[in-house]
Amino acid sequence: MIEIKITQQMIDYASDQAQEMGEINNSIRHGKGNLVGFLGELVAQKVLGGMLDNTYDHDLLMDDFRTTVDVKTKETAVAPKPYYDCSVADYNTRQQCDYYCFVRVKKDLSVGWYLGVYRKSNYIKDARFLRAGEIDTDNNYTVKADCYNLAISNLHQNIG
Repeated sequence: MIEIKITQQMIDYASDQAQEMGEINNSIRHGKGNLVGFLGELVAQKVLGGMLDNTYDHDLLMDDFRTTVDVKTKETAVAPKPYYDCSVADYNTRQQCDYYCFVRVKKDLSVGWYLGVYRKSNYIKDARFLRAGEIDTDNNYTVKADCYNLAISNLHQNIG
């Protein structure tokens, strides 16, 4: 896990991108998570490198121009713990990417945490599946959409 300080320049860029995007289909937070999502992409890029290439299928195009990464970001009030889960909504499993990258961004936008990556082709078989409305017994959270969860401690720090 790597902590990255979020700068005003990052917030300005993410705000512009979030406003331009508006609400996307299947948005759990109806567009309210866009700012945090774009900040997550910037945090991931600072750690992994590559270039921002925001498409439906992926957010980062790595330096080899073949490897794609989709960044999944959650907003948080506290620093993440290794046993916290990362989630991929079931409808997002159709995205064409090579890796999922997981990031948490603090609610006050002061800091983000790069949590790690996981090869998409392995994620679905290794993660726990939860249905919308089901209570996740690990954290007592009622799941809002069908999803696959995997603990931060299972992620890899690098692609490859």
